[in-house]
Amino acid sequence: MMKQYNVVYAPLALEDMESIYRYIALHLQAQPTAQKQINRIRQKIADLSIMPTKYAKVDWEPWFSMSIRRMTIDHYLVFYRVEEENELVTVIRILYGGRDIETLVKDL
Repeated sequence: MMKQYNVVYAPLALEDMESIYRYIALHLQAQPTAQKQINRIRQKIADLSIMPTKYAKVDWEPWFSMSIRRMTIDHYLVFYRVEEENELVTVIRILYGGRDIETLVKDL
């Protein structure tokens, strides 16, 4: 039987989800599209409950030292950490891939 991990969201990741939804729904005026995008992101993140280490670790600091991994979903990047001993996946951030991610996370 394959090991199953519990997947949780850090507060900043939840804020990121809200921001993604608001931007698409309000700024782009596409509420149905916003909901579909959020649903896709949530489903792919839920899939991390099985084999979360299949995605590569980031190769820049400070997140390399923290063993943060990256998964791409459409135009978004999901950053997460796997705790093998606790069978836990923590989603750290969900960011638009067109942004300067390394600069954004240096302060975290």
